[in-house]
Amino acid sequence: MAIFHPPARVLFAENPDHSKGRRFKEEESRTRTPFARDRDRIIHASAFRRLKEKTQVFVAHEGDHFRTRLTHSLEVAQVARSIATVMGLDADLSETIALAHDLGHPPFGHAGEDELQKGMEPYGGFDHNVQTFRVVAKLEHRYPDFEGLNLTWETLEGIVKHNGPVLDKLSRPSWSAIAEFNDGYDLGLGTWASAEAQVAALADDIAYNNHDVDDGLAAGLFQIEELLDIPLIGPELRAVQAERPGLDDRLTRLEAVRRMIGVMVNDVMAETQRRASAEGVDSADAVRHMSRALVAFSADMAEDLAVLRAFLHTRMYHHWRVNRTRSQARRILADMFQLFMEEPDVLPREWLVRAQESDEVGKARVVCDYIAGMTDRFAIEEHRKLFQLEIWN
Repeated sequence: MAIFHPPARVLFAENPDHSKGRRFKEEESRTRTPFARDRDRIIHASAFRRLKEKTQVFVAHEGDHFRTRLTHSLEVAQVARSIATVMGLDADLSETIALAHDLGHPPFGHAGEDELQKGMEPYGGFDHNVQTFRVVAKLEHRYPDFEGLNLTWETLEGIVKHNGPVLDKLSRPSWSAIAEFNDGYDLGLGTWASAEAQVAALADDIAYNNHDVDDGLAAGLFQIEELLDIPLIGPELRAVQAERPGLDDRLTRLEAVRRMIGVMVNDVMAETQRRASAEGVDSADAVRHMSRALVAFSADMAEDLAVLRAFLHTRMYHHWRVNRTRSQARRILADMFQLFMEEPDVLPREWLVRAQESDEVGKARVVCDYIAGMTDRFAIEEHRKLFQLEIWN
């Protein structure tokens, strides 16, 4: 069996030896590259640990077989690192951005985000991507000399704009934190991010589309037969059934999903190599100044993905069982947000102090930060303690 040997670094890869450094100067590590050090800081962050009980699609208490934000982030990181390695990019940087990309998600997934946006609308709004940036740049306080994790320029850039240029978003009230940070530490928000950051973004798409098919089938929200004519997953299911007619549904599902991941990964690598060759990309700077993304799915893959996503949107994300938990989640967060705004003295001491030191807008942001950092389980228990007198003992 041939042993895999990663290719040489491509010309447009980020080089950790040429990193633009950190906002606050620190001595370099003797055992890790700057990007590997960033990865380790994220792994040790309390916000990263709390992802273990934050909703991906299913609330954490609904079963320990379904993905959480933590397991999703680990899967994204694995896909990102694999793609970056085989493409000759800096795998540490791709992995780091992948691990960090969901740190700002509140409890209860998109339902929680929608409810916080509703509550924060008069006070500047809420955006989970901005919240992720605030977590790594301010809210995580683990070091005596600075707030945040003091990540490298390349990691911060990738966290902010892994999906593309964001300069047009800086005028939004919800993006004020990034606009203020950028005024003192320019992240080049009008250009694309590095190829490594773009790999992390596509790895997110690959991971969630595949594991949502897996989780949806495992939860019984839809059946294998309903997927046979759906692009991407349908052909793989049919192939597995033809090759292994006696295989049970569970192993058929897992094998088909595994193959679909491979199909999507191969498509990203082929399209990216085609674009790099067509546009003569020869440096990391050239990647940033392209007129379009370098790392992308092919047109055919994008079309197939749209059909699969439409199926998941209808049959999974808005299934009545998911809708029920979504409704409960919104009520829990709405109740707590209103209570904390009206009676901030019921907040834990450190959060109360921050609220008292702020104006009304600042108080709302403190309340939002407190709620956004909760796990599903903690939010449920906190709501019970605040609103159910019978639990006192």
